[in-house]
Amino acid sequence: MRLVDLKGLLLDYAGVLDDPGDEPSGVPPLLDVAQRIRRAGIGTALVSNANGLADPGLTELFDTVVLSGAVGVAKPGVEIYRLTARRLGLEPRQCVFVDDLRRNVAGAVEAGMVGVHHRDVDSTVIELAALFGLEISL
Repeated sequence: MRLVDLKGLLLDYAGVLDDPGDEPSGVPPLLDVAQRIRRAGIGTALVSNANGLADPGLTELFDTVVLSGAVGVAKPGVEIYRLTARRLGLEPRQCVFVDDLRRNVAGAVEAGMVGVHHRDVDSTVIELAALFGLEISL
C-alpha cells in the first residue's frame, strides 16, 4: 500500500517523450504510455525548459503544458514543479516527475515529488506501472 495516492504524472519532452525506444514505430512509446495513464484518471503534464513546442498538437494530449519560456521559471528550480502540480490541482507529493537529466529529477524531489530518472523506455515504463499501480505493456 502506498502512503500517498499518486495522481499526477509530469514528463519532460526532449529525451523522454521523444525517446523512440528500441523499436521505433512512429509514435514515441512514452507518449503512448502517458495517454494510457491519463485515460486511467491520472493528471498529466508536459514540462519543458523550451520556449515553445515544435508540435503544438502536443498540448491537446496533456492536462497542462508548462514551458519555462512562458512561465519564467525553469528546471531544476523547485517553482516549476510546484507550479505544474498546482495547475493539475495537486500537491507536489501526489506527483511523479520523469526526466533524463538527473539534476532535473533532483529538483522535482526537492519540490516534494517522486522522481524517476529516465534511462530507457522499458525501465521507465516498469517504474511508472509500479508507482501508479497500473498494467502497462509496450
